[in-house]
Amino acid sequence: MRFAYPDPVTSPLLELRGLRVRHHLPLDDGGHRLGDPAPDGVDLAVRPGEVVLLLGPSGCGKSTLALATNGLVPHVVDADVTGTLTAGGHDVAATRPPLLAADVAMVFQDPDAQVVTGSVLDEVCFAPENLRRPPAEVLARAEGALRQVGLWERRGDDPALLSGGGRQRLALACALAVGARLLVLDEPTANLDPDGVEQFYATLRSVTASGERGVLLVEHDLDAAVEAADRVVVLDAAGRVATSGPVREVLAGRAEELAELGVWLPTTTLAALRLRAAGVPIDPLPLTPAELTGALDAVSLPAPVAVQEPDVPPVDRRDVVVSVDHLTVRRGGRTVLDDVSLDVARGDLLALVGANGAGKTTLAQLVAGVLRPRRRAVAGSVRVGGLDPWRADVRDLTAAVGFVFQNPEHQFVTGRVDDELAHGLRLRGVPDGEVVARVDDVLDRFGLGALRDRHPFWLSGGQKRRLSVGTAIVCRPDVLVLDEPTYGQDRERAVELLDLLTTLHDDGTTVVVVSHDMQLVAEHATRVVALAGGRVVADGSPAVLLRDDAVLAAAGLRTPPLARATGALRDPAWHAVTRLADLPAARLPAVHLAGADA
Repeated sequence: MRFAYPDPVTSPLLELRGLRVRHHLPLDDGGHRLGDPAPDGVDLAVRPGEVVLLLGPSGCGKSTLALATNGLVPHVVDADVTGTLTAGGHDVAATRPPLLAADVAMVFQDPDAQVVTGSVLDEVCFAPENLRRPPAEVLARAEGALRQVGLWERRGDDPALLSGGGRQRLALACALAVGARLLVLDEPTANLDPDGVEQFYATLRSVTASGERGVLLVEHDLDAAVEAADRVVVLDAAGRVATSGPVREVLAGRAEELAELGVWLPTTTLAALRLRAAGVPIDPLPLTPAELTGALDAVSLPAPVAVQEPDVPPVDRRDVVVSVDHLTVRRGGRTVLDDVSLDVARGDLLALVGANGAGKTTLAQLVAGVLRPRRRAVAGSVRVGGLDPWRADVRDLTAAVGFVFQNPEHQFVTGRVDDELAHGLRLRGVPDGEVVARVDDVLDRFGLGALRDRHPFWLSGGQKRRLSVGTAIVCRPDVLVLDEPTYGQDRERAVELLDLLTTLHDDGTTVVVVSHDMQLVAEHATRVVALAGGRVVADGSPAVLLRDDAVLAAAGLRTPPLARATGALRDPAWHAVTRLADLPAARLPAVHLAGADA
């Protein structure tokens, strides 16, 4: 049933009143039980022309709320829903998702979950065709959307040939082609490189500039999102609204409260909180690098922590644990990796960076042995701890290297969280008592103890990510390879995860991280390897490479937010500061410092 609003221009495209969702969780006997409510009693509205940013810690119900906007919850995903929800003028409880498709377009947290055709062009045409638009209009919409996201030249490709970031942009193009007035975007930049993130938000601004469309945005990366959003709604861990209001009023005015909730803040806001705790009079708190630069230039600054910028020494061949030798890989007629040679020393914390499609994930998967290429498609070799990861026995390989997929669901093989953690240990013949002890330790570390009997697919996105990391580290491999490890994590859990990786690294584990989060790289990596077009274009220390504009440009990357702010300061002593840990500060609780020195 469609409602007639008195003012179609300013009346909400989306309105929630007291929305409360409890999922039906399956039991071993075939029945189900109701989970805890998340979200719980949420009021929220999105009007034409505005972008509403939805924040909250992992597991608070953000993705569930997003799925409820187009009726997937409860019409497809079984759940008990109370309260009222109208979207595009429809009562969602009484409207099946196909009837909402023309009014509500959604980009899922996992872009692979919505790919249904064999070519990029067909994928974008699929929805408007099913809405029975004329063929000429379908093609015009598809071309316009693909050009907006930079994929028109790849319209004939199979979506499977796109990088993770490419598939994320494809999902956005599909949403744009529908022409819906309401866009619901769940972590839409999670797999995008910094240049892609910038382009995405430029596209988003152009989409809402006419004042006809509205956007509900679920996002953790606020460094770019903060300038695109108009209002913020923050949920607490119980799924209730903790605060809401204009972006600056909430993110700057209530920054300390949000930090205590475990909600992400812009990097420059975190830096200002740290400096304020050290006595630097910063008021109001900044939200962007330019604002931080202006605030610091206006006050008397203490000397920064001494920053060392050592070059990475040549790798001693006796310490090499990962060796990539003249590796070339071709896929679908494209050269994905082009004569890559790389040695990784025991104890390195190596970051692989580069634009979408640079070959980072392919290289990581080849090192970990989860991708075993056909002989005709590959030249060169890889060795990990002396093993050939493409031919080694699985038991030997899992003792040598653990891998965390970009999409956590790709590695789940059991029906319970605790069984998922125990699976690899049991395959290796670890005694039952030790299996129980290790599993309990990981459950406790990652805050998953209360979910031990839950099916992995019923976890939130952030919880799935923590479980996927747990399955890799529980076997205690010598080398740990992670593809975008902080994707989907709230700030508190991201800090815990990064602290754990740092501890593993300090204990001698070699860690290889694929990441687009340049601030994460600045804070934690001991070495950075940048790829572009499948080739290594730079290899060195983070402090040196992340300030090299030529290298960053060649790799399609951007200077991290803190380095951008400090590099523009009048005092040259601050130009080498790239990490939160380099800032002078009084000791704060770990939750305030997201990856600094917690």
